[in-house]
Amino acid sequence: QGALGVEVRVNDTAVLDMVSALNDTGTVLRCIAERAFMKHLEGGCSVPVAVHSVIKENQLYLTGAVFSLDGSDSLKDTMQTSISTQTQGEDCSDDVQHVGITAKKILRSSQTAAEKLGMHLANLLISKGAKEILTVARQLNDAR
Repeated sequence: QGALGVEVRVNDTAVLDMVSALNDTGTVLRCIAERAFMKHLEGGCSVPVAVHSVIKENQLYLTGAVFSLDGSDSLKDTMQTSISTQTQGEDCSDDVQHVGITAKKILRSSQTAAEKLGMHLANLLISKGAKEILTVARQLNDAR
């Protein structure tokens, strides 16, 4: 999987309209879910957080995991939500951002569902102890 991100000035609707033609609905929804998961866990390149998504039959599946630096502790879980890959209709987003992504012509309800999925999965792992695992990982990384 790969995703291309294009930065556009905030109010530059002409350029946003042009680059919106590049959007692949499934990829956008997967990116929103994955970014929401990472953001909610305050994940980045220095903490051991993993996330993977797939869309099957209008269901967005999100699997996320956190690990200790030595791999001795880990948490992993999967959640899913219903989405639509439809790209037309009154519910299409014009200027709404989800975790920094503005995706015109993609249903707002599907974008919101993807973002909520990422946050819900992160909260599930937090309830199982993810914050503690990641705090130790950050402390060990900072000590290096």
